[in-house]
Amino acid sequence: MTKLLLPFLAGLLLLAGCAQNYVIVRSDFSRLYVNNKPKYRDGYYYFKDADGQPDRISAGRVREVSPASMVDDPNSRFKPVHTN
Repeated sequence: MTKLLLPFLAGLLLLAGCAQNYVIVRSDFSRLYVNNKPKYRDGYYYFKDADGQPDRISAGRVREVSPASMVDDPNSRFKPVHTN
């Protein structure tokens, strides 16, 4: 039983790590939140919008593509670090 449990849990962990939300930051600093990783092809980034419909944006209008967990909120205020 334990021989099957460890590979199953490892596979589940790998699959869960692949499911991420991505943020496309445009050149005007507006943001698009997408549920899959945008794919670059022929000068465009292809992705699915919030309704699941295929969409694209010109690479010239894109400033950054990154996982949502790595993007800071631009509206958050500076929070100083307090040292003792």
